[in-house]
Amino acid sequence: MKYLQKKPAYLLLEDGLFFEGISIGKEGTTTGELCFNTSMTGYQEVFTDPSYYGQILIETHTHIGNYGVHSLEYESSSAKIAGLIVRNFSGLYSRSDAEQSLESFLKHNNLVGIADVDTRALVTHIRDKGAMNAIISSEVTSQKELQKLLKKCPPMEGLELSSKVSTVTPYFHGDPTAPYRVAVLDVGVKKNILQNLSERGCYLKVFPAKASYEELKSFDPHGYFISNGPGDPASMDYAVNTLKRILDADEPLFGICLGHQLLALANGVDTYKLHTGHRGANHPVKNLMSGKSQITSQNHGFGVRKEAIEKNPNVVITHINLNDQTIEGIRIRNRKAFSVQFHPEASPGPHDNVYLFDEFINMMKQDKILA
Repeated sequence: MKYLQKKPAYLLLEDGLFFEGISIGKEGTTTGELCFNTSMTGYQEVFTDPSYYGQILIETHTHIGNYGVHSLEYESSSAKIAGLIVRNFSGLYSRSDAEQSLESFLKHNNLVGIADVDTRALVTHIRDKGAMNAIISSEVTSQKELQKLLKKCPPMEGLELSSKVSTVTPYFHGDPTAPYRVAVLDVGVKKNILQNLSERGCYLKVFPAKASYEELKSFDPHGYFISNGPGDPASMDYAVNTLKRILDADEPLFGICLGHQLLALANGVDTYKLHTGHRGANHPVKNLMSGKSQITSQNHGFGVRKEAIEKNPNVVITHINLNDQTIEGIRIRNRKAFSVQFHPEASPGPHDNVYLFDEFINMMKQDKILA
C-alpha cells in the first residue's frame, strides 16, 4: 500500500502566516475558519460532526490515521469539515476491523488536507491571535494567488450554516412503541445524540432546521430536543422563534451546544464569538447544582454572555467551564427547559455526563404524570 502521496501543499492564514507541507486526501483548494481539536482519539467522529461545517480542522495529536476508519463511527452521513491539517499522517492502519484507510476516506469525501505541518507552532499562533480564516491548496503555489482566493471566504461571525447540514425532510429514529415521543430540531445533529435518546425509551422525529413550532407540535411530542450545529447562533432567528413558542407552551426542552446558545437567545441572552473556541475531550466543567466537577467533550466557537445572564432573572447558570469561567449550562426559571454547552453524548468519550439525558427523560416523565 502506498504510504503517502508526496505532492506539495500550502497553507496560508489570513494574517499572512504561511506553511509548506504534503498534500493528503483530494488534490485541490479549500478555505474555512481554522480551529483545533485536542483529542487524542476520535478523529473520525470529529470529521463527520456537522458542527465543524465550514471549518478547517487542526488535529493537535501528532499521529492521525493509524487506526483507520469504520462505518459505525460516523456522526453523520459524510465528512463535514472543510479541510484537514495534521503533523504526521498515516496512510497505513493497524486496527483489524477498520474498513478503509483515512487517506481513502478523505478522497472519498473530497476533502483537501495538508500534512507535515508544525501544528504546535500553528496552534500557538491561533491561541495568541484568535480564530481566523485560512486556505489549503495543492494546486495553487503563489502566495499572492492564495491571498486573493482567501479573501472570498466569509467570516464565521454572522454566518448561518445549520440549514446547510440539516435534514431536508423529517425522518424517524427509534422504536415507535417507545414510551416517549421527542421532536428533534436538527440544526446539525450528531447520530450519537439520537442513539442516546432512543436507548432511553424515546421515539424521535427529526425535523429540518427551519421547521415551525406547529410542525414539531404535530408529532404530539412529550418533549423537544434542540441539537448541536455549525455557524453563528445570532443569525438563526427562525430557530430562536421556534424555541420561544416551545417555552411559551411550557413543554419539556433540552438543548446541546448550538441548542444551548439558541435557548439563551430565546430568553434575551446574547451570544458572542470566542477567541479560539473549545474543542476536545478533556475540558473540566463544574456542575453548580451538585458541586461536582466533570470532564467534558466540547466543540463550539461561540459562547453565551455571562453578564447578560446575571442581569436576567429568568435564566439560572448550572455549569461553568473551570478553565475560563465561561457558561456551560443553564436552566430557565419556571419553565421545563435546560441546556448545556458541552457534549454529554461524547464518543469515544468521556462519559461523565450522560446523566443529562436521564434528567430530560425524568422531566418528560413528570410532565406526563401531571398532564
